[in-house]
Amino acid sequence: MRIPFPLAASTATSLLVASITGPASAQPDTATTAPRFGTWGFDLTGKDAAVKPGDDFFKFANGGYVERTRIPEDLVRFGNFDVLSILSENRVREILDEATKQPTEATAKIGSFYATFMDEAKVEQLGSQPLAADLANVKAATSREKLAAIMGHPGSMCRSPFGAGISADAKDPSRYAVHIGSGGLGMPDKDYYLKPTFAETKAKYQTYAADLLTLVGWPEPARFATQIVAFETRLAEASWERADHRDRDKTYNPMTPAELAAYAPGFDFIGMLEARGLAKVQKVIVGDNTAFPKKAAIFAETPLETLQAWMAFGIADAAAPYLSKAFVDASFGFHAKTLSGQPEQRARWKRGVMLTNEVLGEAVGQIYVAKYFPAASKRQMLELVNNIRSVMAERINHLDWMGEETKKAAQQKLASFTVKIGYPDEFRDYSALVVKAGDLYGNLIRSSEFSWKRELDRLDKPVDRKEWGMPPQKVNAYYNPSFNEIVFPAAILQPPFFDPQADPAVNYGGIGGVIAHEISHGFDDQGRKSNGDGVLKDWWTSEDAAKFNARAEHLGAQYESIEILPGEHINGKLTMGENIGDMGGLTFALDAYQASLHGAAAPVLDGVSGVQRVFFGWAQVWRQKMRDEAMLKQIHTDPHSPAEARVNGVVRNIDAWYSAFDVKPGDKLYVKPEDRVHIW
Repeated sequence: MRIPFPLAASTATSLLVASITGPASAQPDTATTAPRFGTWGFDLTGKDAAVKPGDDFFKFANGGYVERTRIPEDLVRFGNFDVLSILSENRVREILDEATKQPTEATAKIGSFYATFMDEAKVEQLGSQPLAADLANVKAATSREKLAAIMGHPGSMCRSPFGAGISADAKDPSRYAVHIGSGGLGMPDKDYYLKPTFAETKAKYQTYAADLLTLVGWPEPARFATQIVAFETRLAEASWERADHRDRDKTYNPMTPAELAAYAPGFDFIGMLEARGLAKVQKVIVGDNTAFPKKAAIFAETPLETLQAWMAFGIADAAAPYLSKAFVDASFGFHAKTLSGQPEQRARWKRGVMLTNEVLGEAVGQIYVAKYFPAASKRQMLELVNNIRSVMAERINHLDWMGEETKKAAQQKLASFTVKIGYPDEFRDYSALVVKAGDLYGNLIRSSEFSWKRELDRLDKPVDRKEWGMPPQKVNAYYNPSFNEIVFPAAILQPPFFDPQADPAVNYGGIGGVIAHEISHGFDDQGRKSNGDGVLKDWWTSEDAAKFNARAEHLGAQYESIEILPGEHINGKLTMGENIGDMGGLTFALDAYQASLHGAAAPVLDGVSGVQRVFFGWAQVWRQKMRDEAMLKQIHTDPHSPAEARVNGVVRNIDAWYSAFDVKPGDKLYVKPEDRVHIW
């Protein structure tokens, strides 16, 4: 059900990770109609006119909203972006409720899966019984080789120091390849084990491990919990910094399985691959390669009984949200309350919707788009994409720091972008997935096995470029460098991002900025490494690459100067790609809006000019309020900067913002013209 390690050469760059935002009254748990914002697409009541735009543009545009917004007790953040997440959640609930009450051939499987999750009495009756066979297998494993084989099994929920997945080969994206990465940590990042800031969290994690081992009847839970945390701390010390996992050159290290086994002795990679159905594979692409020998040695040096207890805890930890109340409460207490500051557990139906979306996403999505996605939205989106692509082509032509050879290759890449809007042309076939009523844990195991078999069956076949990385009901968007594609699921194509009834300037600042953000990912510090065919290949002259890197480093330094919490600054290297995406996003969106006027003067609405409305549209997208614990987690683990920086960090580098809002020297966000960062 989970990949316990960060796969190298990630195939998708998300616009934003999961967040729930917006005034609590805006989208209640029953709302299934899209919200509206003001009379022309921007909620003027959310402003704080007492703040100078040049001092804090995020607060100027959103301060009133932040001041009055209450984060619901079952969420860690709340704002406009995820008003749409709640809307999608409510719509999917209706779909699933109907599927359970009046199933059809098309809906019986999603209805049965959801109903099984919702049968809390059955889950409570079973207690820890669903884990018995898996735990017995771990206890019976009398060697590290047998443990490695269990870790490799596609239906296993246990934790592993290494894991294998299948995705496009970055240097030959027409073919699939096996990728192997390292991990093994139960907390979000190595920082949680090694930095004093997280000492209290680490202690609570050890208590949590002991609690779960107690619930599954493992002997000496307190002693083994201490050993588990000590073992994971050693793995953390051997782990790469999170920012290094972004480097697509560093994480492309092809080897034969035999070479990997010789490179990192101490772990049975051959046995793990065989258990995963990969006995005949001739090449694996190793991600964080230099961590492998260290982690393999740690695995070999650790007592077998400690490894068994660690695996038992990992199984219980992964399964806890789907077991009886004692397990659910323990999991919530650590993963949600301790790590993210969430006061209350989410309602069971909300968790059921989330899980069904995860397991049967496109089966649900096919019904979702039929009910909620108008064809006109797709046509309008294509027009916006073409407009933004045109202005970027012009910008590339006029770049003063890029030579003609690189410009020509950049134009070829831009022209080669694939655009996916709304939903896939072909929905995934789940007919081979067996869903049994009353067997929630078994359904999850079978889902994991089904997904892996699907991956395995196509390993030696051409890459499926029609595939989507997220279902239509997901509020997000992404760029895939290996396919050189931008993807916009149906659920994001609604207000405040995209509103056919709103003023065009607001739409350009909203969905236009999102489109341009994803296009910009093709030219950020990592996306730029693939050419127009998606091949990981250096198509830049050395001089142009050096100029790009200098500008990117300047931008990174700007973001690293931003203190989000006391003593906690943005990680400029970790967030580099998203920050470049945001910079390009708003810059190109503004250009496209001005081009759309064809020389005519933009109307003034409620005293707000057209250019100002573009900036307001961008700022409104990022209206968000977040709990401190969740913010701390984001700073250390998320490649996206916090919401305030996604506004303030961008506008201060755009010349038009200064004139639009009369920003002067002395204002807190003012940056001298020669120090502003302009990349694309």
